[in-house]
Amino acid sequence: MRAFLVTSTADGITASIEDVDPGILEGEILIQVDVAGVNFKDSMVRVPGNKVARRSPLIPGVDLAGTVLETVEGGPPIGTAVIAHCHGVGVTSHGGFAPLARVPLEWIQPMPPGLDSRSAMILGTAGFTAMASLVALERYGLTPSSGPLVVTGAAGGVGSTSVAIASAAGYEVVASTGRAHEAPFLEGLGASQVIGRDEIDDRPDRTLGTERWAGAIDCVGGPTLSAILRSLRYGGAVAASGLTGGAELTTTVFPFIVRSVALLGIDAVEMGAAERDALWRRLGSDVPHAVIEKLLERTVTLDGVPEALDAIARGGVRGRIIVDLAGED
Repeated sequence: MRAFLVTSTADGITASIEDVDPGILEGEILIQVDVAGVNFKDSMVRVPGNKVARRSPLIPGVDLAGTVLETVEGGPPIGTAVIAHCHGVGVTSHGGFAPLARVPLEWIQPMPPGLDSRSAMILGTAGFTAMASLVALERYGLTPSSGPLVVTGAAGGVGSTSVAIASAAGYEVVASTGRAHEAPFLEGLGASQVIGRDEIDDRPDRTLGTERWAGAIDCVGGPTLSAILRSLRYGGAVAASGLTGGAELTTTVFPFIVRSVALLGIDAVEMGAAERDALWRRLGSDVPHAVIEKLLERTVTLDGVPEALDAIARGGVRGRIIVDLAGED
């Protein structure tokens, strides 16, 4: 079969479309991959010294959706539509950038009502993380009547899906991005306002800024997350899932002890099966298909994966890219 293969060598990393023996695949459940998602994490496996890829050679692709071809006792019947993402998909185990994939039974997610392989992969791990972030904020007490919800890195994968999902749920969403030209795209997803990344905190000269946001979904980290903490309303919270702006967080205790704000960490990788199923079901029921389609930047074939990864690494992608693997063998 043809696959996008990444191999570490003494001279660095090679990444190309190659003919691969399906026998290298490991796992109890064999899936015919219909569609895969393209993520920033996938682009990282090509970087020398990266901490993402845990094996070599590796077929990347942390999101995939398709149909069960081989199963085990207690597993989904042959022909079942499934999703596999997070856990070790495309990291410790071969992923979605090939027409076949094998994964452990516990990594399988039944396709929820309302979604198919295409729509599920337009959402992908980005949409899953966005929904996990919104649910975490709602558990903390956020409702649409609480006030504005700011989303950072709003033109990217997690950010754009967060804008779309929160807007569809009735929230007043303010989209923050460093790409002002993407304002029409974000407004089309439901953002009530689009601001620059430096407009989150209006009083950087003070210990705390103006109380602006009832809640926040932060996909950036670093100074952006610090600015959010300084500008949350009393009792507000931020769900943090990204670090494209830096892994370091410089802040003070004042937002926590003066305004009683909360920092909620979002991990999509090792989440339990019951919660994972509930989140996918909500994605299938609560996000209209017309909204999901607006998130799609483009569809590529397997041959288009290298260029798609380059675009994501440059930060030049808005929304989502998916890989159509129909016809690959």
